[in-house]
Amino acid sequence: MTVDIVSATLPETLVRPILDAAQSEDGVAAFSEAFERGLFDDTLNHTHLIAKTGDKTVAVAGIAEDGSTELAVHPEHRRHGYGRALVQGVLERNADAGFWAHGDLPAAQALARDLGMEPVRELLVMGTALDADMKAEVREGYELVQYPELVSRWGREVVDKQWLEVNNDAFSWHPEQGGWDIAQLHRAMDTDWFDADGVWFLIAGDEIAGFHWTKRHPDGTGEIYVVGLSSKHRGEGMGGPLIQAGLNYLAECGSSQVILYVEGDNEPAVKRYRQLGFDTRERHVVYKPASKK
Repeated sequence: MTVDIVSATLPETLVRPILDAAQSEDGVAAFSEAFERGLFDDTLNHTHLIAKTGDKTVAVAGIAEDGSTELAVHPEHRRHGYGRALVQGVLERNADAGFWAHGDLPAAQALARDLGMEPVRELLVMGTALDADMKAEVREGYELVQYPELVSRWGREVVDKQWLEVNNDAFSWHPEQGGWDIAQLHRAMDTDWFDADGVWFLIAGDEIAGFHWTKRHPDGTGEIYVVGLSSKHRGEGMGGPLIQAGLNYLAECGSSQVILYVEGDNEPAVKRYRQLGFDTRERHVVYKPASKK
């Protein structure tokens, strides 16, 4: 067994068979969207470790600049120490690295225990059947507008600038969604699945008060991808209509199920989503060495 460091991008043909086989075996993707992008987008500055047996690559780890790490081992080569070797290789380079275990599968839990690691973060995927019978009605002074329409009114530069400001206000506390610059927003929009009509804005006069960015998965499942309200407009009862506008759009596009991601320790949000009929579909956990919590 060898573990090699690759400082930039990796060929799709090298790692795609590993990721596809892992997802087929586990029922959950080993790499998130951002880490899949990091395989080929050198602007993300991801570092990669690969484990090989002979000339064959059988496992891969992606490491983001903040130390977040995701890894995958081909199912045919599991229980041979490749996952452990990658984790140890990452920790040698960054002792504070955090390891995502998508699905928090028993094998990942066992490896974490063996290496003296403990969970420090839990991200829930919650889902429900899509009910689009409700109208998205807003109070006087507010309006719901889709991205293309708002761009035609205000121009893209103004819209994107205000969108970014609301995002960073709403997610000032969030490790991935907060603190964005305009390049990060545009990079997030530059995906195969991006649908400009699926981005809804709540506007109040000449300012954006909130946004609901929706996503449709290849199997037709809809997603509340990101929803945020400016702190200036919270407590006005506008979050519900903003969410409903996006849900109605997803239903019109043919989605019958909808999912969302929420931090496991965000108890008020989790409680609210359960009241709306959402239940937990998946759990994604970050593990770190116990002394690094």
